[in-house]
Amino acid sequence: MEPLVDDIGSFPLPTEVNRETYNKAYQLAREAMTDSIDICGNEFIRKYFYDVTINSFRLKIATGLDVVNSPWHYDGLRQVSDKVHKAMEKGTFVVDEKDAFLPEVRVIEAEAKNLSEEIGKKISLRTCMFGPMEQYLQEIGTIAYKDVLEGYAETIRRFAKNSIVNTKYVKTEVVSIDEPSFGFMNIAAEKGVLCEILNKAFDFHGAVRQIHLHATSRLPDLLEAENLDVVSFEYGASPKNIESVSRKMLEDADKQIRVGVSRTDIGSIMAELNDKGVSKPTVQQLVESKDAIKKRYAAAKQKYGDRMTFTGPDCGLGGWPSQEAAQLLLKRTVTAIKKP
Repeated sequence: MEPLVDDIGSFPLPTEVNRETYNKAYQLAREAMTDSIDICGNEFIRKYFYDVTINSFRLKIATGLDVVNSPWHYDGLRQVSDKVHKAMEKGTFVVDEKDAFLPEVRVIEAEAKNLSEEIGKKISLRTCMFGPMEQYLQEIGTIAYKDVLEGYAETIRRFAKNSIVNTKYVKTEVVSIDEPSFGFMNIAAEKGVLCEILNKAFDFHGAVRQIHLHATSRLPDLLEAENLDVVSFEYGASPKNIESVSRKMLEDADKQIRVGVSRTDIGSIMAELNDKGVSKPTVQQLVESKDAIKKRYAAAKQKYGDRMTFTGPDCGLGGWPSQEAAQLLLKRTVTAIKKP
């Protein structure tokens, strides 16, 4: 079976919508949804959050991805931490069940019938959020307080569980917990504690449970987490990552893998082009060639075989200069993987 092609999540805003306006609309939409208020009647929310989310999702669907991540335009940490801060006012790090949701997922669920009819099939959805370790590192630091870590893990579990949708028109295929700092900046805790925290965060059913990492130096420590199905790492921009994870390690732990095969590190890409005298690159110049992506994919597939069940771009595309450029990267990645 060939790997499913998915994406990590973040996506540029349309040029006509600025960050401040979108953030305000997002926050208002989230407050209204928490109070079970219909947001479609609010023109500001409709224009700057609801429509932006659906239009971005359409652009991503059109690239041919097998599993499409909900568009991630809001700050990744704040998707969860805004609500954690509210919970902290009550003396806890556990967010109330009614507050633990991603507004983007609710919008996609509401529009799923229309979207499904447009593409002629059921939508395969992926959702992601920054995980308990990332949230903890940014809020608390590297000293381990197990009760606080457990609070973050329970909060993430609630966000994840509430992101699982299964209707006639849309199904959440994957829920990914992203831990970008893990391996670079680490919580001072034994691997047994970290696996316990991840098991708590991944204590839900109904979707593939994936963890996305930027570094693989400590990935072996996580393979003992029983509730984890798929480990994911970047290979396009970080070719040495693949050296740390063997197929036998995955087989011994009964885990599958997702390997990122196209570069998304836009800052480095633009710096490299500038060094070559290209100060204002075109969309085509920003995206690496199909052959480069295909070669990388073939190497990863040869190494991991059937253990490699997902692939796609390295990471999110929120920092890319335009939706056009981000969409081309997704399209070219799909083409490189799926077509001879």
